[in-house]
Amino acid sequence: MSKVLLITGGGRGIGAATARLAVSRGYSVCVNYLKDRDTAEALVKELGGKAIAVAGDVSVEADVLRLFESCDRAFGKLDALVNNAGIVATKARIDQVGAERLQRMMAVNVVGAFLCAREAIKRMSKKHGKQGGAIVNVSSGAARLGSPSEWVDYAASKGAIDTMTVGLAKEVAQEGIRVNAVRPGPIHTDIHASGGEPGRVDRVKSSVPMKRGGDPEEVARAILWLCSDESSYSTGTFIDVSGGR
Repeated sequence: MSKVLLITGGGRGIGAATARLAVSRGYSVCVNYLKDRDTAEALVKELGGKAIAVAGDVSVEADVLRLFESCDRAFGKLDALVNNAGIVATKARIDQVGAERLQRMMAVNVVGAFLCAREAIKRMSKKHGKQGGAIVNVSSGAARLGSPSEWVDYAASKGAIDTMTVGLAKEVAQEGIRVNAVRPGPIHTDIHASGGEPGRVDRVKSSVPMKRGGDPEEVARAILWLCSDESSYSTGTFIDVSGGR
């Protein structure tokens, strides 16, 4: 049987690139999306019979349960989770940020990742009679840099993901589950447009030692390596896919 990967926020950008690469390497893929049904279903059609699309807000526990149950019905098991779903907001200093924005940011970027990790562990842990697996969290270079005067709240949410990665990796290391993260730098995806600055990658690329933005496929390759047996002795670790930034 092919391995099964569930990826949150998988309809476009890094998520879609990861889904495509996973299918090309023999995985069956459950693609989660929030609102853009047409894009997610077009991706699934492109991937043929190896993928399904499931709508759901990862910050809502009932949606997370339905997502994993849908994956169970379609594929019967789970080998890897990619916690990719995340949001940004428009650029703002902290003295301009309201509680509603902060709560939504943390709900999606942090609570959602915890809920999905919980459900994945139930389906992968040897403690629960399963065969092990891998969790890859999509963090951000912002967790190291702090994103001053832009997205300190986003950076803080990704800092939480980094801490979760280290702690969870130690918690389940003897249960056959490896937990790692990638930290993308400036990548050419739609997330910048959703934050009100579609040209952000070109604006900041001069601060990148490689002097360019990255492509989603470059992040996807790191994610799939961490999902694979080639990284069998790696857990609680990070790959910075950031051009040296």
